[in-house]
Amino acid sequence: MRNVGYKLGVEMIVEYINAALEKAKYEIIDDEEPFYGEVPGLQGVWAIGKTLEECRRNLAEVIEGWIIIKIKKGLPIPPIDGRTIEQPAEMAISE
Repeated sequence: MRNVGYKLGVEMIVEYINAALEKAKYEIIDDEEPFYGEVPGLQGVWAIGKTLEECRRNLAEVIEGWIIIKIKKGLPIPPIDGRTIEQPAEMAISE
């Protein structure tokens, strides 16, 4: 059974991704995948898709990857609507 700290860490990340998606801005561009989405305040976070839903799914994956890179490099992750992600040392998982 997973430890409660792990569950809270996963929930925290899911809540952060959902909050980021709520802030996302979408537009139609001249491309084979015409839907473009980005999250203001999250530098380098953008995605495209053939449909709005595909773009949104792709954007969620990009946000997740962005979070992983920020954590691995020890870089700050800006809060979104009061939601934050703690660094791994603070959410350590005991075995």
